[in-house]
Amino acid sequence: MAGLDDLRNAAGVDFDFAPGAQVPLSGATQGGSGLSQAIASVAYRDSPPEEIREPNDGASVSKGKFSLLEPDLGEAFTRAIEQRMLGDGRKPLIQSFGVEPQTVVEHCLAAKRLRRQRDRRLTLIMVSFGLLFLPGVLVWLGLFQLRRTFAGSKDRRAGILGQLALAALAVLIVLAVLRLPLTGIPRIYSLVVLPAPVLGWYWARGICERTAKTLRAHWDQLAGGGGSGARIPEAVPKNPNDADAERLRVGLAKLAAEQSSNLVFYAGPKGILGMGVRWGSWQLAEELRPADPNRDIDPFRSWDVARAIHDRLKLLERGPLHTGGFPTPSVVHWVVRHVGEGATEVSRPEGPTADGYSISAIEVQRICNEDQYDSNDRHYVGVQFVLWGGELVVTMMINVTVLHHTLRIEVTGHALGPLHGFFRKKPGGKSKKVRHPLKFWKTVDRPLPLVDAKEAVRLAARAPLTWFPKQLDKWGGTVALPEPFGLRHTWATSPWRHRFMVDDVLRTATPVLRVTHAAALRVLKEHGVDIAPFEARAQALSGQVQAADPKKADEYPM
Repeated sequence: MAGLDDLRNAAGVDFDFAPGAQVPLSGATQGGSGLSQAIASVAYRDSPPEEIREPNDGASVSKGKFSLLEPDLGEAFTRAIEQRMLGDGRKPLIQSFGVEPQTVVEHCLAAKRLRRQRDRRLTLIMVSFGLLFLPGVLVWLGLFQLRRTFAGSKDRRAGILGQLALAALAVLIVLAVLRLPLTGIPRIYSLVVLPAPVLGWYWARGICERTAKTLRAHWDQLAGGGGSGARIPEAVPKNPNDADAERLRVGLAKLAAEQSSNLVFYAGPKGILGMGVRWGSWQLAEELRPADPNRDIDPFRSWDVARAIHDRLKLLERGPLHTGGFPTPSVVHWVVRHVGEGATEVSRPEGPTADGYSISAIEVQRICNEDQYDSNDRHYVGVQFVLWGGELVVTMMINVTVLHHTLRIEVTGHALGPLHGFFRKKPGGKSKKVRHPLKFWKTVDRPLPLVDAKEAVRLAARAPLTWFPKQLDKWGGTVALPEPFGLRHTWATSPWRHRFMVDDVLRTATPVLRVTHAAALRVLKEHGVDIAPFEARAQALSGQVQAADPKKADEYPM
């Protein structure tokens, strides 16, 4: 049990095994969202893996040694997500605001479970026919591998010549078998060694077809924002020593803890990872002078102003009129770390100042009061609205600094746009146009099986190797996700092409700016500061923000 204790301590969570544990369901505790389900739908898709590059070019597809063993999009995406979000020694993740990472991971595990059930049956077929009719199976696999190689040729002439050569090779193999100088049982075996695998292929195709229909049903439901929770019984320990289930449960707990971290990363012109680019900035900076010339200002710190702003921002959903307005916002004291535009990974909090995957509350106060200049982390008060079902994330960040006699309150706006439409695509049925049997002048669509001959062979060839995933990755190929990776910001698009989304982004700035200034002025007045210059500047900014226009605030024309 020492290994399980190490897993629990590494995650910063405590799980006690209890009999009668329930099968986890995605969204059981977090409610689920259409955006999470849309991303999860990729795990059930059967299209080519290269399609993952449609949302952007950040993901890369590496080819393996044998094209016959290459994964489809769902298989590659499931493997990549599992390794990237649950793998041992994985890199830190970027928070996914508006998305529930655990829901996506659970659906990936559920899709993997469905495929594993299929692969068990296919492995049984491959072992049975591979042992009894090994020469014939090898011949068929070799022919299908050559067919895929020729079909994938970029040179059209080479591809056509390759297909003709493949057909000629198949004829020569059949003639060679028929002319073998054998009699008796060896002769009978040589005659059935090639046709027998076809029977196994027919059996395997039926299994693949049923699984394909199940996977596509999940794909269709999730891409539309519906679907039921993912069942992952392998995450339920069957006994106190079930290390695999405990490792999975701890991995999911680590994922939830990292999602709630208060550390975010600024990547230059890319803005804050997970929150989007900075589109606007308003600064109030005036000299601290005592209101009474005969007495000094009462001492206070930046944290006093930041805490007052935090408390007032939590009341943004309240108003004097019973009309719509803001939903309940998320107000957090953030620690922002600069990583640069070309960063490929980020770091987690470490040392005595870390509280799990977050910065401790005492350290947040210290950063707010002391780290206002030079190469250190910075403190921001952030108010965030997740709108349009998670499609739009609007975040206003407030920073308070005091340099010499100047107090500066900076309000910046960040916006993360909707998910790429690729994740909303639904499966299309496979069909071909044929002549109507009676009305010959008309054509009709004839439905085709979801799994054709070459796909059944590919799945059957991969099935025994799914028990050795690292070797299968080497021989079949993999998908590498964009870094630094986060489910939400990786595939986000611009919000500035949607009229109502733009309105929501711009309208957020004015009330947030005014509440921020009102809270800061109250603290200054309570501590004997002459607020006249601050009030004048606040009034000017209040007028300016009414005509807020989105700008590339992090790109300076130097």
